[in-house]
Amino acid sequence: MKQLMIKPTIYKYDTCKKFAEEFHIEKGDLVITNEYIYEPFFGKLNLECDVIYQEKYGAGEPSDDMAEAIYKDIKGEHKRIIAIGGGTVIDISKLFALKYVSPILDLYDGKLPIEKDKELVLVPTTCGTGSEVTNIAILALNSRGTKKGLAVDEMYGDSAVLIPELLTGLPFRFFATSSIDALVHAVESSLSPKGNEYTRMFGYKAIDMILHGYMEIRDKGPDARIPLLDRFLVASNYAGIAFGNAGCAAVHALSYPLGATYHVAHGESNYAMFTGVMKNYMEIKQDGEIAKLNSFIADILGCDVENVYESLENLLNILIPKKALHEYGVTEEDLVEFTDSVMTNQGRLMANNFVELDRDRVYKIYKELY
Repeated sequence: MKQLMIKPTIYKYDTCKKFAEEFHIEKGDLVITNEYIYEPFFGKLNLECDVIYQEKYGAGEPSDDMAEAIYKDIKGEHKRIIAIGGGTVIDISKLFALKYVSPILDLYDGKLPIEKDKELVLVPTTCGTGSEVTNIAILALNSRGTKKGLAVDEMYGDSAVLIPELLTGLPFRFFATSSIDALVHAVESSLSPKGNEYTRMFGYKAIDMILHGYMEIRDKGPDARIPLLDRFLVASNYAGIAFGNAGCAAVHALSYPLGATYHVAHGESNYAMFTGVMKNYMEIKQDGEIAKLNSFIADILGCDVENVYESLENLLNILIPKKALHEYGVTEEDLVEFTDSVMTNQGRLMANNFVELDRDRVYKIYKELY
């Protein structure tokens, strides 16, 4: 039985200049990024590559409409796709390493052949996505009002490049939501039935690094994150390795309708679901891996195991206050539609739950968080 696969070669550089030199970014390369990232870090390097700025095609989470629009604007032949950005840029760029991309809905419905014909270099600029080491691209399918992931080995990057310098301009709110996303990746993969001692090694280490970093920020203030950015970037990478092998589960599955319908940032929508899902797991099963995980987190936080979720929420609330679902505009009618969407569209994720959650349980979680 396969235990662990780390597909891209992982590189780390102190500066963007060093990365550009060693990777010989040149004509024939297509860089997909954001202007506010590219100009300050790469603009003065006078690279001869083609550049597309993702934000010109829409803001927020990646969608099928956004990907189609960018794809239509890609001109000429490219030997290499270089994604420099957050989850939106990285997930969309994975698609463009494939030979057959459009129509996007057909690709996600399994109607197009999967064939990779370009090298893929993934450079994260947040400390949350972990997408640089996974084969998953998650899009909002706007016409269907939900999100869906496509996971094929052809979308693994050939190289994953960590450059802590790129995180220095990340506003605190985006730092908070992205790193919470990494924490959820680490927790869900550690509880997944597909998890094993290798994936949990990465997952538990990521949890340890992230929570200790949060406690330092709690004690010293938001600016305390700056010298910790390297640590958070590596923790996100570890969490990506963990969930890329063991999968994410109900927290992500339940967050997708909220994010797609009300355009809530991915990390924040995960946080809205996080402890609600965990508490419901505990109502069903209190022993096994969840008992080990709760004890591990309680030891870090210095609290009793019985109060671990309350203590965790108190810590996370310092970063970003948790909202009830109705505060995002969610209606009671939405709860039924969200539940139906999860049960219909998110089987890939729900298969990774710590315990099985049926339709009634999913609705109960939404109702409790409402």
